[in-house]
Amino acid sequence: DLTVLDLTGTVADSEVAPVYARSVANRHWHSHHPGRLIVVAFAAFILFGTLLLWMPFSQESTAPPVGLLNSFFTASSAVTVTGLVLVDTGSTWSVFGEIVILVLIQIGGLGIMTLAGVASVVLSRKLGLNQGRLVSTEIGLSGVSELKPLVRTLFRYTFGTELLVALLLFVRFLFDTERTVLGALYLAVFHAVSAFNNAGFSIIEGGLQRYVSDWYVSLVIAGAFIAGGLGFPVAMDLWGRWRRPRTWSLHTKLTIAMSVALLLGGTIALLAIEWTNPDTLGTLGFADKTLAAFFQSATARTAGFNTISIGSLRSGSLMVLILLMVIGASSASTGGGIKTSTVLVVISSTIAEFRGDSEVTIFHRRIPAALQRQALALVIAALGTVGTATFGLSVLLPDVLIQDLLFEAASAFGTVGISTGATAKLNDAGKVLIIILMFVGRVGPITFGSALLLRRNRQLYRYPEEELLVG
Repeated sequence: DLTVLDLTGTVADSEVAPVYARSVANRHWHSHHPGRLIVVAFAAFILFGTLLLWMPFSQESTAPPVGLLNSFFTASSAVTVTGLVLVDTGSTWSVFGEIVILVLIQIGGLGIMTLAGVASVVLSRKLGLNQGRLVSTEIGLSGVSELKPLVRTLFRYTFGTELLVALLLFVRFLFDTERTVLGALYLAVFHAVSAFNNAGFSIIEGGLQRYVSDWYVSLVIAGAFIAGGLGFPVAMDLWGRWRRPRTWSLHTKLTIAMSVALLLGGTIALLAIEWTNPDTLGTLGFADKTLAAFFQSATARTAGFNTISIGSLRSGSLMVLILLMVIGASSASTGGGIKTSTVLVVISSTIAEFRGDSEVTIFHRRIPAALQRQALALVIAALGTVGTATFGLSVLLPDVLIQDLLFEAASAFGTVGISTGATAKLNDAGKVLIIILMFVGRVGPITFGSALLLRRNRQLYRYPEEELLVG
């Protein structure tokens, strides 16, 4: 551990010298902080995808030229697994362009550094220390020792789930009379990858609204993005212990509890608000209303699909979806947002403070003070990012309702991809702002901020303490 100099007293030169030497030795590590490499890696793949999508052979000859900025927007949306689009995916891009989007989704969902870890395990059967640190940062783990079993489980879990979902969808799409066997298979694979990685891209004309009453398609796709949104550590924990909840880790317990609470809470809220709305749930039967409300509650936590018209939702429903989008999925998952465990830690910390408790406990486990500080920093950074982006959009698009702009900002930050229609109204500056927001939302505000602001040297001193009035 590094010695911290207390500026409230005096320090001898003999004490300063070794501390300074260790500080210099740590400069190299900070200059290669994993957060910076992750930011650069994501940016590089976005630029590479932009160039591919910009090529004429990536676009349908009958569609209007997409342009460089729109190609950049689409590549950013795919790599960040957001799903916001400026043009219709199915009718604008050629098969090659759609495959490029699909590959970008897979890379963005798993994470570039995680993919590198998978390749390392498969090819060399081991992870190096530096590479392990990168993968650990990308998927939100605390130590390198957990990586090897996790990456193996990640490989099986990801591609096994996508294969299963593709087969299930293929059986259903094959019954659509207008599709061939090859067309149904391609459609199933595309939506399986898009759903599991919480991307929300669809090549079906009009999206999934035609399946609003189709229980089979709705539940298969919802199951795919819920599985992707639970996170890889949870999947590994449940792999052989799903019947023994008492043996689950604290992270798994928190994730399951919060996921169930948000799914049920969102479903009930949407049913209550939209029950009589003829443009959304009003014309459906009881069972179909429940299905549509459940699907939209689940998809708001970063999936991006929709079976009802988002632009027709009432204001209360939009606020419910904004809350779900900002919270997002679980840590180390294919989804975005501030994550379920983060929210629960902040809520528990607030309750403990109101009660006057000296420690924060969840499920009879103490939460470290450093973790509480990190959770609070993430929530503040997220709210500040969404608020600042909404303000910027309101300046750039003064004719669009503020609730639509707030919804758009929350959707981009949470890498969700649903929109009330504001995406189509974006000017060039607005598109760039949404691209930045999607990027920050995917890599995470703390990762992005630390990549830009992390000190080259550890702070080796501290100032005198003084009380301050708050509240």
